[in-house]
Amino acid sequence: MKSQLRMKSMPGFIPLWMFLLMFVTLKSCTQPVEKDTEIVYGPIEKTYQLPDVSGTIYFVSPNGDAASVGSSADAPTTIEEVFTRVVSGDAIILRGGTYRTGDLLFNQGVTIQAYRDEKPVLNGTLVADSWTMVNDGLWVTDWEYLFPAGPEDWWNEERNIEQTPLHRFNNDAVFVDGDFLQSAGSTDEVDEGTYYVDYDENRIYIGTNPEGRLIEITAFRKAIHRVIYPVHGKTPDDRGPVIRGITFTQYPDTMVHIGGVGLAIDQHGRDVVGTKFENCTFSNNFRIAMFALSDSLVMRNCNVYNTNAEGVYVVASNDVLLERNIFENNNIEQWTGFYPSSVKIFNQSHRAVVRENLVRNHAHSNGVWWDVGNLDGFFINNHVENVAHSGFFHEISDRITVAGNVFVNCDQSIFVLNAANAKIYNNTMINSKVNIRRDSRGDQLGTFGWHVTLGPGVEERDRHIFVNNLMIMTEDNDSPMVMAGQPSHMCDRLTTPHFSIFNNNVFVRYYDVEGDKPALIDWSPYSNEECMRKFYTSAELNEFLPQFSSECIYIDNFEGDVFVDINDNSFKLSNDFVGLGNPTKTPEEVLTMMGVSADKEAFIGAVAP
Repeated sequence: MKSQLRMKSMPGFIPLWMFLLMFVTLKSCTQPVEKDTEIVYGPIEKTYQLPDVSGTIYFVSPNGDAASVGSSADAPTTIEEVFTRVVSGDAIILRGGTYRTGDLLFNQGVTIQAYRDEKPVLNGTLVADSWTMVNDGLWVTDWEYLFPAGPEDWWNEERNIEQTPLHRFNNDAVFVDGDFLQSAGSTDEVDEGTYYVDYDENRIYIGTNPEGRLIEITAFRKAIHRVIYPVHGKTPDDRGPVIRGITFTQYPDTMVHIGGVGLAIDQHGRDVVGTKFENCTFSNNFRIAMFALSDSLVMRNCNVYNTNAEGVYVVASNDVLLERNIFENNNIEQWTGFYPSSVKIFNQSHRAVVRENLVRNHAHSNGVWWDVGNLDGFFINNHVENVAHSGFFHEISDRITVAGNVFVNCDQSIFVLNAANAKIYNNTMINSKVNIRRDSRGDQLGTFGWHVTLGPGVEERDRHIFVNNLMIMTEDNDSPMVMAGQPSHMCDRLTTPHFSIFNNNVFVRYYDVEGDKPALIDWSPYSNEECMRKFYTSAELNEFLPQFSSECIYIDNFEGDVFVDINDNSFKLSNDFVGLGNPTKTPEEVLTMMGVSADKEAFIGAVAP
């Protein structure tokens, strides 16, 4: 029982600082990481030198003078003024403080950077300091900046209206001492945690006594938008911005928007190339924190939290790199019938790399989601924890490598849906099942029309590899560890297994189940009415299909130590446990992406011995 209690303490056990210390040197999106340099996840405290740019450096501050040229830090201009002036090769240097501004348009490849170690904050609200008490527990103010909106046309109102009333889709937001309120449908529903907007009268009601409190209400739709059309008398070039050390917060719509506004059905993001974010924070946003159609996009050491539809939304963009970021708490308005994800890589994005990130605490959202027509992705060395839906989701796409990741307490660690060629090597999943599924979606155009035509066809959704993975379930979870499913009516049509290789994995349950024992694997296709059979051990699967699971290990009621020191948050396997598996050599190209030497002996799980 001692080991069972150790495992039971795992939910929520990992403090932030353990994930802030890892070793990596970046060379490029597709080159290996070398674990020999200490790094920090999330924004790094640093003092910026003036950037080496070919153009003019402008200084701005929250109280700058629009008549100033802005040529020195002591005589800054305004941020609104400088956005009308800049051309590619210029730099905007922000002095510290809060800029209550937004909807800043530009179409040039400029650098936007903090001044030295100062903390510039772009804030999409204005202070609301004129309130009238309606009655005990209800106050009202007039407000001219309102952002009424609604759900997408595909949203099923009948199915979801009870959980997600229509007022939740409006883009207004109210903050009390920095904390966001949820919307209400009428003044009768308003309490201390909610607000109501009367759009006919341009009034906002709150249930918090505003006396002595900082009440902020959204007043600008976006922070900045790098557009692809003429603006400020300039023709757009193809260069993306470089943005460093900036905080964006409290905007109702997309805070930072790079590129066009559509979903780029028949093109990629080449209108803007080379966008880069470093050490930025995106928070308290009610649609999308950062949206980009931009090839060669890099987002590094950023913190994205308290977002809603998506934290980061990358569309039709090649050679994207997201690394060392923190993505936390998406879908803050708890929309249902939508498809929220802290990171969404969407529609024909090729060679996207998501590496060495923290994805955590998403009670109403997915983690990272590749969706529709994507190719050659990499999800490498991430830590994913406490995700209510899928920690990693790969849908209607082809060729993804998922390796070196740790998943803790996710409903599904990995969900592969109507996709092909998912190579899943050397991951550690704790109380986090794997789901590989296919169906007939794509036989006809669906809700999104073209949406289903961009990935593998119905008969092509197979050839997955599942090797050297470690899956652990404690007494808190009695679901199958792996589910490979398809509809029963497709049993005669889809007869090929989901996997081309399923072997050398280790499955551990830290308990013996009373009554009906949970299956290890739900497996389709199988010739019965359900088109599915439950296998309770890896040996049973191997007996049924000898090409699978010959070197897998299943351990029930385990009483030993899996990790060196789980209380010290080490996912390195203990010496006693290492000998229980039968790992095979991971392909060299996968080890390279994981930052593991090709000479390393074969190993199980996410952390090499």
